Amino acid sequence: MTQPIRYFVGVYDADGGLIGELRYVIGHLRGTTSCSLCDITHTAIRKKPAFTQAVAQLDIPFVLKHRNELTVNEKAAIGADGLPAVLAAHDDGSFTVVLTPDMLAACNGDIDQLIRQLPAI
Repeated sequence: MTQPIRYFVGVYDADGGLIGELRYVIGHLRGTTSCSLCDITHTAIRKKPAFTQAVAQLDIPFVLKHRNELTVNEKAAIGADGLPAVLAAHDDGSFTVVLTPDMLAACNGDIDQLIRQLPAI
């Protein structure tokens, strides 16, 4: 039996904070850094309003975090799957990976593709 999902956690393959954001932007411009979840959720300068609207339509919350903002349980769930990823949070405090880096890359920046790949609640 599958555990119910309380919320989703989208995890960027980038660090948060001013320094982390600057490193990502510079690396992205130079072609040395990429994050397929960033491509889905953001334009070059801000969060896509369409992403905010799409996740608002979900029956459960969808939060976004940077890799340096994760809890111990979130990090443990990601393990060898790597980043970026989307996790499902469960009532018992556990997390499972529901979208892997390859699955997010296959979205090609398309928000609707991301939403269609999320498990049914």
